Amino acid sequence: MGNTIISKIPRKNFMTSAETVHRMIDDLPPDLRSEAIHYIEELAKRKKKPGKKKFRLTWAGGLAHLRTSTTSVELQHAAREWRD
Repeated sequence: MGNTIISKIPRKNFMTSAETVHRMIDDLPPDLRSEAIHYIEELAKRKKKPGKKKFRLTWAGGLAHLRTSTTSVELQHAAREWRD
């Protein structure tokens, strides 16, 4: 891998992402510059949104007391009635 094209290019020619974005924004006219900054702010907000919560099964076994007196089919019918 030592003979790749990238390894032959001097390191000083590479810019960080921040430097690249900074130079690109500096090259824009003032009205587009503010639009680019607004877009970057919106992207940053999207990153900060909390992730989805994992589904918890804390209700599992909540109907155990009905196990001897009710069948699963009867529970399905009752649930359908509760939704309607």
